[in-house]
Amino acid sequence: MTDQGDETLFPARHQADHRQLQQLVTALTEGVILIEPDQTIAWANPRSLEMHGINRIEDLGRTVSEYRTRFELRYRNQHRLPEGAYPMERILSGEAFDEVVVQVAPAGSAEPLRTHRIRSLALTDADGRPDCLALILSDETERYDAEERFERTFGANPAPATILRLADLRYVKVNAGFLELTGYTREDVIGRPLYELDVLDGADRRELAVERLREGRTVPQMEASLRLADGSAKLVIVAGQPIDVGDAACMLFTFADLEPRRRAETLLRQSEERFAKAFRLAPVPMAITEAEDDGLRFVLVNDAFRQAFGHAEAEMLGRVAAELRLWEDQSAQQEFERLLAETGTVQAFAARLRPREGEAMDCLVSAETVGIQDRPHALLAFLDITEQRRTEADVVAALEAVMQDTSWFHYTMLQALARLRQSGRPGTKSGGDIADISGRRREVLGLVCEGLDNHAIARRLGLSLATVRNHVNALYARTDVHSRAALVVWAREQGVTGATPQPGRGKQPK
Repeated sequence: MTDQGDETLFPARHQADHRQLQQLVTALTEGVILIEPDQTIAWANPRSLEMHGINRIEDLGRTVSEYRTRFELRYRNQHRLPEGAYPMERILSGEAFDEVVVQVAPAGSAEPLRTHRIRSLALTDADGRPDCLALILSDETERYDAEERFERTFGANPAPATILRLADLRYVKVNAGFLELTGYTREDVIGRPLYELDVLDGADRRELAVERLREGRTVPQMEASLRLADGSAKLVIVAGQPIDVGDAACMLFTFADLEPRRRAETLLRQSEERFAKAFRLAPVPMAITEAEDDGLRFVLVNDAFRQAFGHAEAEMLGRVAAELRLWEDQSAQQEFERLLAETGTVQAFAARLRPREGEAMDCLVSAETVGIQDRPHALLAFLDITEQRRTEADVVAALEAVMQDTSWFHYTMLQALARLRQSGRPGTKSGGDIADISGRRREVLGLVCEGLDNHAIARRLGLSLATVRNHVNALYARTDVHSRAALVVWAREQGVTGATPQPGRGKQPK
């Protein structure tokens, strides 16, 4: 503006003072608009023009009325300021104000241009009458945009949260997640003090939390019992983070509901209990193992396993199969463990396993990798097929007995039957001689020929059941047969038909 313009707008006695005021405010980062008591817009600094998106003072309007037609002012809730509520109008009416926040946009524009924070300043003459009125404008666009983004984020965040003002320890904000978690309404929370709605109630480190809150420092995560609207309580994780909301220091509390986790833990515990019960009572021998460098180490075995293999639980747990000499063929054991390690599952693996006492058992072993306490384990199941194999051998022996004198039977079929008979123990010598069997073992053989089972033989001879079983197993090994029926056929071929052998009788002709 020129000196001539200044002389026109201001009385001569005040021109020097106004020039000094203009020079001073031109250098300010805030915007300044000077208004005469007659509604004339006298002057504006470049910052105030920039904040209105214009380059010339004339674009503001010559008077307050023209300003109102050129610019639309709205509150932050988007409601337009009515006539008489514009800050220029309020200062002309003699009102003084420290802070008015409005959004400014060109008339007819849907989007606001800037957000202004405005305060008033009245310049008086020597007699104390208003001489010139000033509006001081601060550009708060970035700040309020950031706050709006925070408001939207805070409100949309599904994690429950509330904000406590540190100056008076009252809640100033709450999101929908917190209201849903607790059952409160917004009116139940906003404005209430901490001592009425204590989010740190029942916290496991409450003293630390209160100390940090008093100091305005971060409250670390901790478990707490959050009181709900219906009077009940909910177990939560609570944490506090210092933030500024506007010019106020606040604490942002966030919450994580532990009830779903607690329910999941309860369901998991119940599931583990059901599994343990089913595992323990299963009629099939089962074991849980953990892979180690030296093999599968037993972690747990069920009752059926202990009964089948004769090992006490204390003997099994913490030991690998090789230490127990459980597998008759070590190469088969290594192959089984290799398949399990590579594929995670093994189905019906044929193996011969040795119990603590007695002869080896034919078994089908299956395994599946399972996770227990976040560590990989293997669940093993064992199916004893020893009797099935013996039944098959009995059938072969019966067929052989029937076909002894059937010369018309095809020679190839006879060879096949012979191979089946020898398949159980490859590489062993076939048959034996009655002369090699004597004493108590021969008495046991005779009673077997009479059709007595092991219990009856034990009672007849006054022996223990285990001793009779050992004699029978020794007879199987000596005669190279696999069942009592085959043993009877062999004995009769040797001339033994009962407890008292018939001496002098040789083998039956074929």
